[in-house]
Amino acid sequence: MTFDRSVAAAFMAGHARVLDRRRFDLLWGGGDRAGVLAALDAYRNPDGGYGWGLEPDLRSPESQPGAALHAFEVFAEIAPATSPHAVALCDWLASVTLPDGGLPFALPLAVPAATAPWWAGAPHDVSSLQITAVSAAAAYRVAAHDPAVAAHPWLGRATGYCLEAIEELTDPHAYVLSFAVQFLDAVHESVAELRGEAARLLERLGGHFPAEGVLPVAGGAEGEVLRPLDVAPYPDRPARTLFAPEVIAADLDRLAAGQQDDGGWSVDYARISPAGALEWRGAATVRAVDVLRRNGRS
Repeated sequence: MTFDRSVAAAFMAGHARVLDRRRFDLLWGGGDRAGVLAALDAYRNPDGGYGWGLEPDLRSPESQPGAALHAFEVFAEIAPATSPHAVALCDWLASVTLPDGGLPFALPLAVPAATAPWWAGAPHDVSSLQITAVSAAAAYRVAAHDPAVAAHPWLGRATGYCLEAIEELTDPHAYVLSFAVQFLDAVHESVAELRGEAARLLERLGGHFPAEGVLPVAGGAEGEVLRPLDVAPYPDRPARTLFAPEVIAADLDRLAAGQQDDGGWSVDYARISPAGALEWRGAATVRAVDVLRRNGRS
């Protein structure tokens, strides 16, 4: 099962924010990296971090750890080109890293309106494996083609924190488990001296997944789950070994079938604001198309 590219493009034109329209265009070879970076710059702050709703459920303007993931996603997508803003983001993350090497889930909000309660109510002085792992995993994808990011001290500190925290996991929340797997997958690929440790921890975390690979999200929206492609979206990666081939094939069918009549994809997590709900659909459509293409479903 595949998807309809032309209808997806029409959805992006009519519904998506400029950043995601530029990303979608770049996926198909018609866009330009400078345009993608210019769109990302709208969310950048003078301190080198990102805010302003780059994370659609976190609308406050100041730089936030939760926005770093999305900025790193863009820096990964412009490969093999690099941007000095990627290193500047690492500098900012280092400035807000806690003494144990982890990032807080969120920093104080200047504008709490229209922001999800999990961001607004997060402690500012406690490290979060969830946000540190997913940010570091995304940074490793950038580091694969950007030596300055690969060598940045922040990434090394974050890696040490995450490995220790993952070692201690016993009954992780679905998102913590998913992001820990993505982090270990990235470390396995990128850091030769840690490959054995990453493989061992991946195998241990694999025991938390049911056979069908579907994880209910405790405290999430009604029916919210994480599926195999949320955890291991790309082929020929260590994380894929956690799921049987037929489970991945079925999930690819599900993802392709999830294209709506208007051409876009939707999300099953809570809608926090009108702007955020619409922006998530654009971002979800870019992701769905990227995953399907990489898995030979275009």
